[in-house]
Amino acid sequence: MALPILSAADRQAALKKAADARQKRAALRADIKSGKMTFQGVMKNAEDPIVARMRVVTLLESLPGFGKAKAAKVMADLEISESRRVQGLGARQREMLMDRLG
Repeated sequence: MALPILSAADRQAALKKAADARQKRAALRADIKSGKMTFQGVMKNAEDPIVARMRVVTLLESLPGFGKAKAAKVMADLEISESRRVQGLGARQREMLMDRLG
């Protein structure tokens, strides 16, 4: 698929939109890490575009007491791909994650 040709203004708008989304995801990860937001709360908001586009492994690594190794182990145990995003979780995978972490 060919990339669309964007004007300078369209390109700047797209860059700003992407930067805003990254900042919102970073703020969400900080809230999860500090305990302001729980895993269950995040999963209830899975329809939110910020949450939906977050990788599951990144979400797990944001949980208090979780690091790269523990998150990778949970992902492997539940047979969830490392590249899977929250919006791409199947009903069974979502249920298994909630049972394991919720």
